[in-house]
This record gives sequence, structure tokens and C-alpha cells, in this order.
Amino acid sequence: MSKFMAAVAALLLLGGAARAQGVPAGHPLTAPDLDAFLDGYMPLALGRGDIAGAVVVVVKDGQVLFEKGYGVSDEKTQAPVDPRTTMFRPGSVSKLFTWTAVMQLYEQHKLDLDTDVNTYLDFKIPPAFGKPITLRNLMTHTPGFEETDKNLFMTSPKKLITLEAALKTGLPARVFPPGEVPAYSNYGAALAGYIVQRVSGEPFELYVARHIFWPLGMTHSSFVQPLPKALAPDMSKGYDKASGKAQQYELIPMSPAGALAASGDDMAHFMLAHLANGVYGNARILDDATAIKMHGIAYQHTPGIPPMAWGFYHEDRNGHTIVGHGGDTLWFHSDLHLILDQNVGLFVSQNSLGKDNSGIRGPLFRFFMDRYFPAAPLPPEPTLKSAKADGALVAGDYIESRGSFTNILSIGGLLGQAEAKLNDDGTISLDAVKNFAGEPKKFREVHPFVWREVNGRGLLVAKTADGQVTELVPDSFPQILALHKAPWWNSQAVNLPLFLGALGMLSLTVLFWPIKAILRWRYDARFPLEDTGAMLYRLTRVVAFCDLVLFGGLLGFFTYAGNNHLELFSASYDWVLRILQVFGLVGAIGAIIAVLNAVTAVGDSDRPWWTRATEVLLALACVLIAWYAVSLHLLTWNLNY
Repeated sequence: MSKFMAAVAALLLLGGAARAQGVPAGHPLTAPDLDAFLDGYMPLALGRGDIAGAVVVVVKDGQVLFEKGYGVSDEKTQAPVDPRTTMFRPGSVSKLFTWTAVMQLYEQHKLDLDTDVNTYLDFKIPPAFGKPITLRNLMTHTPGFEETDKNLFMTSPKKLITLEAALKTGLPARVFPPGEVPAYSNYGAALAGYIVQRVSGEPFELYVARHIFWPLGMTHSSFVQPLPKALAPDMSKGYDKASGKAQQYELIPMSPAGALAASGDDMAHFMLAHLANGVYGNARILDDATAIKMHGIAYQHTPGIPPMAWGFYHEDRNGHTIVGHGGDTLWFHSDLHLILDQNVGLFVSQNSLGKDNSGIRGPLFRFFMDRYFPAAPLPPEPTLKSAKADGALVAGDYIESRGSFTNILSIGGLLGQAEAKLNDDGTISLDAVKNFAGEPKKFREVHPFVWREVNGRGLLVAKTADGQVTELVPDSFPQILALHKAPWWNSQAVNLPLFLGALGMLSLTVLFWPIKAILRWRYDARFPLEDTGAMLYRLTRVVAFCDLVLFGGLLGFFTYAGNNHLELFSASYDWVLRILQVFGLVGAIGAIIAVLNAVTAVGDSDRPWWTRATEVLLALACVLIAWYAVSLHLLTWNLNY
């Protein structure tokens, strides 16, 4: 048995031992207790986070147990959040409606979950890896698509493109074999919604309304964009911070992936239907067998870590079987959890990003579970003697599978890697897994290549091959992405200093070029170079300037767009990227000039040694930056990203 499989077996034994010790009694899950608990938590969390408003809904045993609005839906009018009528944007929680629609057509034998999706499309997903993409892959986020951000958000109804156009013009590259690597895909979910539209013969928005909203009595829910006039007055405003101004209604071309607007009470109906295996009142949206299948296991990437259901994430916690989904637009942030073995559902949504991305939903879920469904105590788990040696194998940089690898956004893979560290005390930390204080959690090895959170319950599992760690899997993330260990030559630790050093060299060169000219003019000094040497010197500075325009412009554009301005990721702004690419192309070709300039400088014995060394370093910087521009696909003709 491998070390990894032994660790998995140990985890299963560990869980059984914990249950054998008994579970502490939690607070009774009643409306009065929820009222006291949430009234103590929510107002303080909203105030500290600079969040305008939120809604919390809890259902239990076929009834709405608790629903309440906190704060306001409009800072200007101070309209309070009404859980029955105020509409929020639950973001990717919308996907649960898309997956429910898929399962409806599956049980009607109109869709097969393991058939090539090209069977249902009027355009073709190109072949790759010798495997077709199936609906099973789409529902478990394993189609192998790279990340796509273009046309994800828009603000102008006049520029809103159709679902069909967004899919046909924005097809992402296939970078992993289907069914093998989890990589969360909005495109994949939108593709499933388009399949629903084509197979049913109804526009996606109408299909969901007729077959889910109307049977469930969801009168304040819609995928229509912009919202119908009858519902628009009930829509909460969205905010970056409550202290800021209200933002425009977000328009999402790939609507099945995240365009829903719904009230808290409507989301209660949806939770109740799923908890009752498809039944709500006298209506049924799924057969029992279909609903049970949908909540079961569809994909297990890492044994011992909660798996993927059919569209739902498994979020099993404190010994309970839980499925759910999170969702984020620019301004709204939401979570839905179904505690299946307790017949309980929890939905929370906030209408502001808040200060320092201060989410209330993650902590609320953990507090909710620990208060009402506490975990059994863990048995003793001594730290292994191999902790430091194994931790040293884990240490390094990790690349998220949910990322861009063949398009202009692949620079994010260079600058946004997760880092695992071996601490002095033999524990390890992953900077992507943090505590409430924003500090990386510490983990100690309790089984071979399995680490337990110090003074906590969280897990990190390392996958190995040929004696080396290849992947690190935390249980704090759903299995919708993988963290692959970067080889040394592709690690942030190696490339970031080289990248920044090269940019620094180019920046100093461009900065001192005019300064030196001004000083020569001021002191009436002669420019020391002539003819070819002077020409190469000047052209090399132009090359350095072009390189800086490319990288400075791209980093500025992507940083600004990613900081709550995702509407810039659209074809309307391709001209900006094209202009930057022109500068980049000049810089890449001009690296040849920089090398010639360095060779000329080295061969010129009249120049001081430090100026010759400077020209050599500048040439190396230009060549290095040209390499990054090409290898990171920054000069690609295809602006599908």
C-alpha cells in the first residue's frame, strides 16, 4: 500500500474513532436561538466589514425556520432588507439551477450525462486528449478548460451579447484531459445551460422560470437581464463598500453560470425542494432517485477530502453530509448549504464586497455548524517523526489548475502562485489557507503526507509520485481546483526575482536616459558615442521603453480590471491590448538590438568597465523580458482569454 493510500485509510479510521467518542450536544436549532445568535453576529459583521446589507435564511424539516434581512438594500433611501422581496445576486449559486435543469432533462432521457456534449451543440468543441467532454465533466468542473474571464461581466445593456455568442466566440483552450483535473469553469456551466436551451427548445431563462421558479413559487427570481420592470424595484443595490456609491446592475452574458437574481425567501423554496428530494408542496421538480443521485458522489479527486456531487460541492463537516455552492459577482457574495442528514438548509447573501474583502458567509457557516452541529472530539494524533523531512518535500510554489495557460492572462500563473512553507517548528503553512486573523494556518503531519491543522480540524493532503510531492490538497477548498507543485524552472521563487529584476533594470535605464541627457546639456558635455555605437545605444533604450509599456500596461490593465472592473474584460477593450502588443512586439524583436549593443560595448575598450557591464545587464534584461512576453503568450494573436 502506498503512503498516500495508507494516509487515506488512516483518515477513515480516524473519523470512526472520533464518532465512537460521542458528539457533544449542540444548541437546539430553533427560531429563538437563531434570532439571538444571528442578531449578535450579523450587525457587528456588517458594521466592521462596511457592508450595506445581507439576508440569512434557514430551513428545517420542510419549513422555513428563520429568514431575516440585516442592514439596508439601498444606502441612499435606507430601505431595509426584506427577506421575502429584496432580491440579491447569488452569483455562481445560479449554477445549481442550471444543474437542476440538466438533471430534469436527464431523467426525461433527453440528456445523457456521459455522452460527448458535441451531440447537443450547434458548434464543435475541438478534439483533444483523445477524450470527449461530457455533462458529467461539466458538472464536476473537470472538462479541462483553462480559465476564461472575457465577457464575464458587463454593465451596458446595449453591449450585452447573447449566451450563444458568448460561448461561440469565447471557447477556451482545453489544457487537461477530461475527468482528470478539477479546474472550475464558468464557461463549462454556461455551456450546460446552452445545452438545456437547445434540447428543451426554450430560452434558458424561460426554461428555468417554467420548470423551476414557477413550480416552486419563486415569484421574486429571474435570470432575465436587465431585470423585468416588475421586479426591478425589489432589487438590492450592490456596493464595493457601504460607504461608497451604489454600482450598476451586473450583466452576465454566460447567464447560466451566474446571472440569477432572487430573494432570500425564494432561495428557501429551492432549498426545501432539494432537501425533500425534488418536492415542494404539491410540486415536484426532480424524481426522488434523480435528486438522491444529484446529491451523491460524482467525482472524487482526492480520497479523504470531500468529493464533488453532481454540480453541488460536498462540504461535509463535523461528521455531517453537506452539499452546497458559493457564489460571487463583483458586489454580491453568497453561500448555500444543505445539511442533508439533518434536513437543514442555510442561505446567506451580502450586497457589498466590504472592507478588505471581509466576507461574513464563511465564518457564519463555521459558527453555525459548531453551534448547532458540533463535531466529535478528535482522538490523539501525535506528530510524525518524518514531519520535517516530508514538510521539506511539500515546501515550494504551487500553480492552481483553475488558471490561464495559453492566453494573455497566463501571466497570472507567474505572479499568483500559492506558497507552502516548512516552519521552524516542523509544521507547514500554505499561504492560501488562512485563519480569521488573515494569517496562514499551521499544519502538523499526523499520518504520512497528511497534515492536521494545529489546534483545529482542517486537513492538507499531499499527493506524491516517484518520491516527490506533485500536488497539495486542502479540505478548506471544494474539489473544484488542484494545486500542482511548480517545477523549479516555473516557480514563482525563481521567476519572480528574475522578472522583477529585469523590469527594474529596464526602468532604471529608461529613467536615467533623459536624466543623463539633461546633465550633459547642463554641463555642456559631449555625448561619448558616435555612429553605430550611438545608434545601438539609443535604439536599446527605445526597446527598453517598449518592454516597459507592454508589461506595465498589461499589469495595470489587468490589475484595474480585476479590482472590481471586470467589464473591461470584453471585446470592446481589445484595442487597448492590441496597442500594448505592438509595443511588446517591438521590444521582443528589439532584444536582438540590445544584444548587438552589448557586444559593441564590450568590444569598445574606451568605455569604462561599469558602462560595459551595464549594457550587458541591459541586454540580458531585454532578452529575458522578450522570453516572458513570448512564453506567457502576451503577444498572441488570439485575444480569447
